[in-house]
Amino acid sequence: MKIKRLDHIVLTASDLAKATRFYHEVFDMPILEESETVVTLRCGHQLLKLQTTARKDALVAKTPTSGSADLCLVTGDALADDINHLKSYFVEIIAGPVTRIGANGQMTSIYLNDPDGNLIEISEY
Repeated sequence: MKIKRLDHIVLTASDLAKATRFYHEVFDMPILEESETVVTLRCGHQLLKLQTTARKDALVAKTPTSGSADLCLVTGDALADDINHLKSYFVEIIAGPVTRIGANGQMTSIYLNDPDGNLIEISEY
């Protein structure tokens, strides 16, 4: 088996509208589809799906839980510009910039939490 890449990630949101606003407005992810229980956003070549615990129409994780994810997003901008952008939205940076090793080598990262407390790492290679 040769896995090539991740296609999408699904995060469980306690407040779907609030999570959607955060990822759409702060990270400029276009909204592709919306329903009462699922929102699909474009994240580069992948998708980010936000769901509620009320989602019963599809296969879901055994125990969908908001605030339990830890994911890294690679920026196409200078990290200093991203820091200023996040500050303009009053998003607290909880750590960084720090040097980390990612899938493509050394990167510089900052960390923040989304509205549900998921740990979001923003990285620049």
